[in-house]
Amino acid sequence: MVLVLEYMLVAVLVGAGLFGLSIFVFGRGEELGPLPKQASPTKLPEYGASGADVRALKFQVRLRGYDMREVDWALARLAEELDSLRAKAGEFEPARQEELETADE
Repeated sequence: MVLVLEYMLVAVLVGAGLFGLSIFVFGRGEELGPLPKQASPTKLPEYGASGADVRALKFQVRLRGYDMREVDWALARLAEELDSLRAKAGEFEPARQEELETADE
């Protein structure tokens, strides 16, 4: 009976040790808070990001992959740039429609 209790105690201790190690290595599953502006080493131009700028992006590699804060920051900047370009393109759309209508006549 004592031998069974010893095995159970060792199994519990090993399990607790592995659980603690996994929390240390992989984190606790918490979401990261937003990164303060201009705190990322990832670089993009303030305005007019080009395809070459996006291709040149490099992110820090952490234990579990890329730093999520840097990737989120880069995606937010690119989304702003796309929204800006689409808004500018929308300004030219009525003029383009008028050109097409006059060309059809």
